[in-house]
Amino acid sequence: MPTPTTADAYLATQSLTVLVPVYNEEESLPQFVVEMNKFLEKTPVATTVLFVNDGSTDNSLPILRDICRQDGRYEFISLAKNSGLSTAIKAGIDHCRSTLLGYIDSDIQTTPLDFLRFFEFFPQFDMVNGIRAKRQDTVVKKLSSKIANTVRRTLINDGIQDTGCPLKIIKIEYARRIPLFHGMHRFLGALVQLQGGKVKQIPVQHFPRFAGTAKYNLWNRAWKPLVDTFGFRWIRSRWKNYEIGEQQRGGNATPAA
Repeated sequence: MPTPTTADAYLATQSLTVLVPVYNEEESLPQFVVEMNKFLEKTPVATTVLFVNDGSTDNSLPILRDICRQDGRYEFISLAKNSGLSTAIKAGIDHCRSTLLGYIDSDIQTTPLDFLRFFEFFPQFDMVNGIRAKRQDTVVKKLSSKIANTVRRTLINDGIQDTGCPLKIIKIEYARRIPLFHGMHRFLGALVQLQGGKVKQIPVQHFPRFAGTAKYNLWNRAWKPLVDTFGFRWIRSRWKNYEIGEQQRGGNATPAA
């Protein structure tokens, strides 16, 4: 019998919630479930899929109700109004009950099966972030993302190559400390690093959009990220961490590990 690896032993004690923000994705959701089920059949970790409906105005919410009614591995929460991607992600984090938090978009431009490659980097890393190889996007989308990533790396030097890649897994203790602010979703890797966490980046597959239309344009892919980067610099300059040196709880005093 093969000897379990450190990753195998770690994963045997873990659980995963895959967070899926949804905003007007009625055309993609049925096929998204088909693709996600392929991952659920192979994952070595007890997994729940949590949709966060961000105030969709199409038929997304009724579709989510049906998906979750038919399969207990799927759950959803629905925001009272459209609040943006950062708020949807933070709401998902706040309602996560697992030890690991995954993140993927519902537009099926990335595959959940690539999550299987992420697991081998735990527990030595605290977050694994995808890098979209051979991006299947429009010229405008690729150009604006390249500009935004270059500006962000220049201003904050976080080393994250593709912060916009919608394929990530984060240890929940790091995810819970991420503050909610406008544009937060663009700095998840940097916010894990601020806490002293280690981030691993690996290439993942990327596909043309299955259906529907992108919710972003040159304005919110170039100008808004620049503004948000200055906001992140302000937060980083005031960020504080702490370590427990000793504690007494329940009648037992324990020193730091």
